[in-house]
Amino acid sequence: MKRILIVDDAATVRLFNRQILEQAGYRVDEAINGIEALEKCLQAPYDLYLVDVNMPLQDGFSFLRQLRAQPIAQAPAVMISTEAAEHDRQQAWEAGANYYLTKPIKPDALLRLASLLTGGSIQ
Repeated sequence: MKRILIVDDAATVRLFNRQILEQAGYRVDEAINGIEALEKCLQAPYDLYLVDVNMPLQDGFSFLRQLRAQPIAQAPAVMISTEAAEHDRQQAWEAGANYYLTKPIKPDALLRLASLLTGGSIQ
């Protein structure tokens, strides 16, 4: 079973994404900021990261830069934000993101992307 870590400070966003992904057969963990997420990543590997940009204590860009610097197996990361400007996308790529989505996320798009990035078949 593929493991996905949702990193977002909004409980409603985490719950929404978790329900969609778990119904599709993914195992989902959550973190409320980049610090908690990095701790989880160092304990066990994930197949995909869904990372919000704006979070307290450590934002998504900083989390991804730290994650990519770790000597652990790396997995794809999707940055998720309400910001849609080109410089936001550029900053995500520079931090180590593989894909960038703007909120709100449509469930079918989330599932297709999760499947593609975890090596599954596109639904």
